[in-house]
Amino acid sequence: MKKLFSLVLAVVLCAVCFGFTVAEGNTVKLGVILLHDEDSTYDLNFLNAVYEVRDTLGIEVIVKKNIPESNACYEAACELAEEGCTIVFADSFGHETYMIEAAKEYENVEFCHATGTMAHTEGLANFHNAFAAIYEGRYLAGVAAGMKLNEIIAAGKLKGEKPLMGYVGAFTYAEVISGYTSFYLGAKSVCPDVTMKVQFTGSWYDEMEEKSAAEALIAAGCDLISQHADSMGAPTACENAGIPNISYNGSTIESCPNTFIVSSRIDWAPYLIYVCNKVAAGEAVDTDWTGTIATGSVVLTDINTAVAAEGTVEKIAELKAAFEAGTLNVFDTATEGFITVNGEALTSYLADVDTDPAYTADTEVVSDGYFHESEYRSAPYFDVNIDGIELLNMAF
Repeated sequence: MKKLFSLVLAVVLCAVCFGFTVAEGNTVKLGVILLHDEDSTYDLNFLNAVYEVRDTLGIEVIVKKNIPESNACYEAACELAEEGCTIVFADSFGHETYMIEAAKEYENVEFCHATGTMAHTEGLANFHNAFAAIYEGRYLAGVAAGMKLNEIIAAGKLKGEKPLMGYVGAFTYAEVISGYTSFYLGAKSVCPDVTMKVQFTGSWYDEMEEKSAAEALIAAGCDLISQHADSMGAPTACENAGIPNISYNGSTIESCPNTFIVSSRIDWAPYLIYVCNKVAAGEAVDTDWTGTIATGSVVLTDINTAVAAEGTVEKIAELKAAFEAGTLNVFDTATEGFITVNGEALTSYLADVDTDPAYTADTEVVSDGYFHESEYRSAPYFDVNIDGIELLNMAF
């Protein structure tokens, strides 16, 4: 049913994106709260979507940048509501509790929050969470990585006895765990012997720390590096060392032409268009909204064929079509040996879906041969430490 819904929604969103303007009706004015500014690839990705939607729908937009995960977010949200915004959108996980407080005060404003976990338990009609199945994009990027590793193996240029990837991660949150695991599984699907080391930084955006983490992974013998962090730190380290790189939230080909392969990202335009049209029509906005490749919400940059392995473009197109058709599951628990924990198959898992202060596991999420990520709420809850991935610097 979810897959059918995704396909139907894709058709609707495509119709909107290709020239339809916002539905006539209620006033739509969009306020946006960003954790950083254009220097952060994460925030720039949101900003690009916001301006695309502004130009496509012809709506007024107010953007507040560099708003920390503190009471400053509550104040910014209230200011936007007072300035007449009918939708207020915030982009960072730590903004959520402050957005909820603002939603309680301004009941006629729709408050939308990316990456959050609390909308489905708060019960506020005007507070909503949204995310996308970025694990689909990371899996495809992982396939590109695995194919590159196979090329390195065939050329006899592997650093160690077996292929080793490095991954720069911000925090030990489920969002990051889901991301690096899906990337690893994509690589493993075409390069079965691959293993991966993950170095955490303790920050979403710290260029020097991310560069240092990548350099440490390269020094540890990694043949390829990817990341879930928001600066050019890791890609720069890879370009300097001549190590293939899979970036995030946009192409780095101009700065790293000799090492960049591909990047995945969430395209937030389909969600923002969806919300704007719902508000214009006076209709309810989904409490939790999850975009997919099929809805145009998960996208990959063009593949840098000068660095990628031969056949990568064709392979990615094949697997993308499988995602769109609903025939491929990233977290496949049915295939023997694909996902194991301490050598055992993953046949059952209680995830923390209804988040509480103790992070209590509450929902069975393994059934029908796969882990149902982002189906019971939009934000990721895959936090399983699977075999083949070594975690470093776990203080974060």
